[in-house]
Amino acid sequence: MNKKLHLQELGLRDYKETWDLQEDLFQEILDTKIKNRREETSINTQNHFLFVEHPHVYTLGKNGDIKNLLLSEDQLKEKNASFYPINRGGDITYHGPGQIIGYPILDLENFFTDIHRYLRTLEEVIILTLKDYGLKPERSEGETGVWLDVGTPFARKICAMGVRASRWVTMHGFALNVNTDLGYFDHIVPCGIKDKAVTSLQVELGHKVNENELKTKIKANFEKLFEAKFV
Repeated sequence: MNKKLHLQELGLRDYKETWDLQEDLFQEILDTKIKNRREETSINTQNHFLFVEHPHVYTLGKNGDIKNLLLSEDQLKEKNASFYPINRGGDITYHGPGQIIGYPILDLENFFTDIHRYLRTLEEVIILTLKDYGLKPERSEGETGVWLDVGTPFARKICAMGVRASRWVTMHGFALNVNTDLGYFDHIVPCGIKDKAVTSLQVELGHKVNENELKTKIKANFEKLFEAKFV
């Protein structure tokens, strides 16, 4: 099993351009798996991890409700934001500058073949990372992602997650609000959940956060929990 992760730091990159890159890497892994089964070969499948930030964009998962986008086409243009219906799970979310996004494109047969465990492990990567900053992050039952103050009137989401998987190959991933302009969340019903707020690491700590330092912590926790190695 190949547990190496090819890391790409993409910086600020257009959503559609990054989605196309994900699809290409995803298909390469699938093609290798299909070739191995058809020809009874044993070529190692590759694993990839993309770190990226996007210009303002709203994305709607395949099971989402377009009514959760509260802006018209003209209003989207006024906000300098784009919109894409996409092929991950989950409802609507926002991506923008100051948000750290991680897209693991993995062959889970290199790790473990359990989508539920995969999502919980991704959540745990973020939970351990946020604990390094003195926060008390947790899961909210029945709601994917990472939250603060679950079970109180002040529950708020700090990290959204949504994935696609086929033949145990994953794409899409997590979006962690770090130094994010949270005002953009006012124009959607985030993840289709009406009664809970969103927050960012900057808001919780009261100061801007070093994003490179944060990504280093995420990588270390990812390597630990997935028993993987970034290359």
